[in-house]
Amino acid sequence: MTPVTITQARADLYKIVDQVCYNHIPTIIKGKRNNAVIVSEEDWKSIQETLYLLSVPGMYESIIEGQKETLEEMAMESDLDLS
Repeated sequence: MTPVTITQARADLYKIVDQVCYNHIPTIIKGKRNNAVIVSEEDWKSIQETLYLLSVPGMYESIIEGQKETLEEMAMESDLDLS
């Protein structure tokens, strides 16, 4: 994450938002009392989707199993007549 101070963030907010959206690297804004992170809307939606999917029982295991499957195996399954 790229750190900036609140003063820097205030002065360069448009630039920071553009950079975060362009290169998908979050920016941490460091304050005297608290810190915050800026991420692109696209990245935030992706994070939310990942958290949701991982909250579904068995989904993580299903994803891992699916990654092990070869393209040929997937093609054979799609040729099945399920009607």
